[in-house]
Amino acid sequence: MFDKKADTALPILDELAHRWSGRAYDNDRAVEPSSLTRMLEAARWTPSCFNAQPWRLVIFDRFQDPEAFEMAVGCLVEANQSWAKAAPILILAAADTLFGNGSTNRWAAYDTGAAIMSLSIEATRLGLMVHQMGGFKAGEIKTRLSIPDHVDCLTMIALGYQLPKDQIPEALIEREEGERSRKPLRDGFFEGTWPEPRD
Repeated sequence: MFDKKADTALPILDELAHRWSGRAYDNDRAVEPSSLTRMLEAARWTPSCFNAQPWRLVIFDRFQDPEAFEMAVGCLVEANQSWAKAAPILILAAADTLFGNGSTNRWAAYDTGAAIMSLSIEATRLGLMVHQMGGFKAGEIKTRLSIPDHVDCLTMIALGYQLPKDQIPEALIEREEGERSRKPLRDGFFEGTWPEPRD
């Protein structure tokens, strides 16, 4: 991937600094099964409330099952379809909102998000790019896959190798080269009380 390393205030883990949500995927390059398994293994070992492991991931591989992949692309909003269809893999991330005893797991979405972060960091370590999308038709894909009511569809994820910089289409290049930014620490991190900023 071309370098989009975050300009952090202090040094942080390299994979965290280099992780970013690009959109220009190499249409011709498949993700190796062993690499995909390593990313899923990283997600599997994420901590969760009562070790419930509520994440449920459905993988759509364009090279292995084009029909299922096209169905998944069709469940994205149009703006996301335009670039995500080039990714070799789409993943639906969902959360089982019930514990094994049938009680509500109100931490299911939180834990599933953590699992996707684990997957994303392992993907970055392997030289892959992950882009999570809220812009998808959750109800439609839930119906198409006959997903139970107690499982919430949270996000669709594009996964693959980045297109070489000199091949990125003009429609995407400005967004791909855009500066990365974050709010200052004082806007979201507080010291002992709300909202006393931690500088």
